[in-house]
Amino acid sequence: MLQLFDERNRDLIVNVGGRLTHRDQAAVSPFDSVVQGGDAVWEGLRLYGGRIFRLDEHLARLRASARALAFGRIPSDEEITEQIRRTLAANGMRDGVHIRLTLSRGIKITSGMDPRLNQAGPTLIVLAEWKDPVYDAAGITLVTASVRRPAPDCLDPKIHHNNLLPSILAKIEANVAGADDAVMLDPRGFIAETNATHIFMVTGGTLATPTTVSCPAGITRAAVLELAASAGIACETGDYTLPQLYTAGEAFVTGTMGGLVPVVSVDGRAIGDGAPGPLTKRLAARFADLTATTGIPVT
Repeated sequence: MLQLFDERNRDLIVNVGGRLTHRDQAAVSPFDSVVQGGDAVWEGLRLYGGRIFRLDEHLARLRASARALAFGRIPSDEEITEQIRRTLAANGMRDGVHIRLTLSRGIKITSGMDPRLNQAGPTLIVLAEWKDPVYDAAGITLVTASVRRPAPDCLDPKIHHNNLLPSILAKIEANVAGADDAVMLDPRGFIAETNATHIFMVTGGTLATPTTVSCPAGITRAAVLELAASAGIACETGDYTLPQLYTAGEAFVTGTMGGLVPVVSVDGRAIGDGAPGPLTKRLAARFADLTATTGIPVT
């Protein structure tokens, strides 16, 4: 699975610190914290028919992450939403769009890790791209990465931070193995998530997903759990091992970038009959209905 360049994005207008510029002219200071040490937080949003799905939840997570990192100033939800609106309007966007929000601590007066060197900021970057869901709706393949998710006492995933090297290393392993993405385990050996999405499995009619001890509390993940509960589908969260995933009747992953997508094999083992299962299809349809009918208007 390789994302391809979309010609509609050739002349994108991007927003850096409130300044709207062509993608080729956009600039972030070399003294910005996101460049100096990945000292930033981020969110991925989806625009459906002029509405952003679960915008309030995304902005709440962005704010909580910035507070956990002791940012000196955090823009209000209204300020951020206005910059999103300006960016979408500048690009004439209304549907089929993925938005990457990045909020860094800001610009330092000189190089260094000390946050006291940040005397200007924060820096808000709004990158909106024409981007359809990135996975094949027929299903994806996974392999297990040797790289593990860090424990909460090392780098707590409840901070939605820009330090993504573990995920990148896992993705490299998936690429080498010819798989779409990689399953990542927590330090205890239980399944955490993939390098980019949350994992669900279906066994005996029960929908199960790992806890968020070593991965972010996904917003799409929460929406799917709500949909399942409202449909009367038994749900549980817990610690699960790879053999439990291998022997599941169905599996799928969730995330803003790709939506809800079936998993057809893991480590060379077919999941179920190697095709999207009935409960996966049912939840995918309900999720599509949810995204088509809800969200915060921004265009």
